[in-house]
Amino acid sequence: MVIKNVNLETVCGITSKLPDHTLPEIAFAGKSNVGKSSLINALMNRKALARTSAKPGKTQTINFYNINEEMYLVDLPGYGYAKVSEQEKAQWGKLIERYLHGSKQLRAVFLLIDIRHDPSANDKMMYDWIVDQGFNPIIIATKLDKLKRSQVQKQVKAIKTGLKLLPGTVVIPFSAETKQGRDEIWNLVDTEFLGKGTVE
Repeated sequence: MVIKNVNLETVCGITSKLPDHTLPEIAFAGKSNVGKSSLINALMNRKALARTSAKPGKTQTINFYNINEEMYLVDLPGYGYAKVSEQEKAQWGKLIERYLHGSKQLRAVFLLIDIRHDPSANDKMMYDWIVDQGFNPIIIATKLDKLKRSQVQKQVKAIKTGLKLLPGTVVIPFSAETKQGRDEIWNLVDTEFLGKGTVE
């Protein structure tokens, strides 16, 4: 995917009507401090398109980024660490559920997991929940640059075991710092979900 133009087109809060798109949508979910904004910025070759924050829980809306008038990258609210009330968390959950159920164009869900740690209870719950909605999430193991190379396979295995991944689930180690994994993610999106050939 060569990024020619990116536009944050729609922001949906708890009471917003979800957009009715005709272009394919690819959604990204993950815990509040897993590096989702950094991943989105790296995927789009932009420094600050998605706002990164030292305070987890910055994304409290569903953000629809139009890429090349060809597809939407959909940034779902972070879960877990955000210091918000249980009521607000429940509302975000309903918002995500409404989107997963309601989007006619959603092709795939990527779930971000911090490669340094075993999956948390929240991670497991989110994975099972996405599967229950009828999707087989692709796992992006973030913060790869924080690990020694010798630890990577061990931690990928810990993610597979901890989440009890369905057979054949793809796990892509990723670093926002070095951009390792970026091309792999785009190639997967292009070939599997946008029906293009492999991009070199």
